[in-house]
Amino acid sequence: MSESDLAAPIEGHCDPRFARVREVFAERVPKHEVGASIAFTLNGESVVDLWGGYKDKAHTEVWDRDTIANTYSTTKGMTALIAHRLVEQGMIDLDSPVAEYWPEFAAEGKQDVPVRWLLSHQVGLPAIRETLPSETFYDWDAMCAALAATEPWWTPGTRHGYHPVTYGFLVGEVIRRVSGKTVGQLFREDVAEPLGADFHIGLPESEHGRVSDMIGSIAPPKTDATTESGKPAIRIKGPMADFMRDMADPSTMVGAAFNNPRIRSGAHNTTEWRNAEIPAANGHGNARALARIYGALACGGEVDGVRLLDPDSITRARTEQVSGPDATLASMPMRYGLGYMLRSDFMPLSPNESAFGHPGAGGSIGMADPETGVGFGFVMNKMSQGLVGGPTGFAVLKAFFEAL
Repeated sequence: MSESDLAAPIEGHCDPRFARVREVFAERVPKHEVGASIAFTLNGESVVDLWGGYKDKAHTEVWDRDTIANTYSTTKGMTALIAHRLVEQGMIDLDSPVAEYWPEFAAEGKQDVPVRWLLSHQVGLPAIRETLPSETFYDWDAMCAALAATEPWWTPGTRHGYHPVTYGFLVGEVIRRVSGKTVGQLFREDVAEPLGADFHIGLPESEHGRVSDMIGSIAPPKTDATTESGKPAIRIKGPMADFMRDMADPSTMVGAAFNNPRIRSGAHNTTEWRNAEIPAANGHGNARALARIYGALACGGEVDGVRLLDPDSITRARTEQVSGPDATLASMPMRYGLGYMLRSDFMPLSPNESAFGHPGAGGSIGMADPETGVGFGFVMNKMSQGLVGGPTGFAVLKAFFEAL
């Protein structure tokens, strides 16, 4: 029996105008996912809210309305939102040195690095140089102390390179220093609870029973692997091959960015991972929550009487800071705002230039399009190869905007 024969029905609602979105989702879940949810809001109103498939690889637990999953770097957009709220409140100045809020950060020539370079991936700290034991990953103070003591991998401000894990500790520590609260606390109090958005940075154990395990890993395939038939796999050449080689070697900058501290196999399905606050990588939620939050940002920052940001703050957040070859991600042509990835041909969030958001490893994604008032979320449990979104999320986005 094939996986498609075991496909759970697609549930939820879909405005008839976007029937093709439901069709694409229903086609892709049994073939390319195990379980997933998608959601769109239009001018603050829910128009698509669908889920289907299974919570587990064995297809024994159906993915239901309240299933949530780890979203990896899609979490970064939520962390950026908290930072921008504090900027708006006058508690953080983007052009002030990080060391003004976090004095220890001044070490190794970083005394003049402005806060904005943390959000735009320009600070030169995608990885910690000192090799750290795995358990350090869950020790906030130890991670921040190690980052403060690290010499940048390039002169800050001269390049941009994605900070896959360190971003959350860097931005999160500034947030903690100025507010006295963690990212997860502020997100829960100021965003999730007021909006009724089922997204968490640091998941209470009472909610662990709703979480779908992640299936697979973000580790790239070996370039010399063979297929199930025994034939050699297609060899990957060029910058991507170099990236995959370096990613597996923690002595390189790229390898350390993803593997220092080394994340143990299966860690993302553990109680320890779910309990922790890792603001770049371990947000747990569903598509409905992402669409509601990004839907507010797509509508001037407010929905149902709850204001997240003022329009000027949203414009600042999505204003391009850097673009071009990424020093961490195999020279991929990335465009960054302040904590958000921006729309490009490489990152087709929307047909409209104003779109911004953040994807996560394996395929999850959240997006706001201020030009059309669209908010979007996609969450899944099967890891697809790729660090900047996955094929299902982009397929349903394409179908939605074609219908729109």
